[in-house]
Amino acid sequence: MSRHDSGLAASTVADSDRRESVLESALVTFARFGYRKTSMEEVARAAHISRPGLYFLFTSKEVLFRAAVTQALERDIAAVERFLADSDRPLRKRLLESFDQWAGRYVGPMTRDITAVIDDNPDLLGTIVETIPRRFETLIADAIAVESGRQVAMRLTQTLISTSIGIKHQVEARDAYIERFTVAVDLILR
Repeated sequence: MSRHDSGLAASTVADSDRRESVLESALVTFARFGYRKTSMEEVARAAHISRPGLYFLFTSKEVLFRAAVTQALERDIAAVERFLADSDRPLRKRLLESFDQWAGRYVGPMTRDITAVIDDNPDLLGTIVETIPRRFETLIADAIAVESGRQVAMRLTQTLISTSIGIKHQVEARDAYIERFTVAVDLILR
């Protein structure tokens, strides 16, 4: 590899890391102010980047919002896939980690607002708000089906997802979510 090639690779990695960092800052900013009230200036300030630099990466607030939500959903579903694929570990543990990644990390005042912003702006996001949750449901059902069969697995999965949503809206902290959801998983797996 030439110096030029290695320099190019290093700048590509740095650009990718910068983009991820900006998207994380954007998600938090959208959660804090809502989609309509968030300005590109506020996102740039939160991401420690100039406004022109932000516009270089993302041509509009809509494109930025879509990219931020997409990155979060794809990161979460990739983590769930890793957790569930580790069949050497007990199903209980894999389910708890998966639901914590998918929902538990979005418990609390600030993170609850992220969900509200996503729910309030589905037209901005396209099909990803449907396809990724369906993927999550399928992954959970596939993991459960190994022990209980496909038909039962889907009903158990839907029950766990509904329970998770209910708990998420009743608690204020992630550890309370995990504690209550653990009870649900233990009941389902009996």
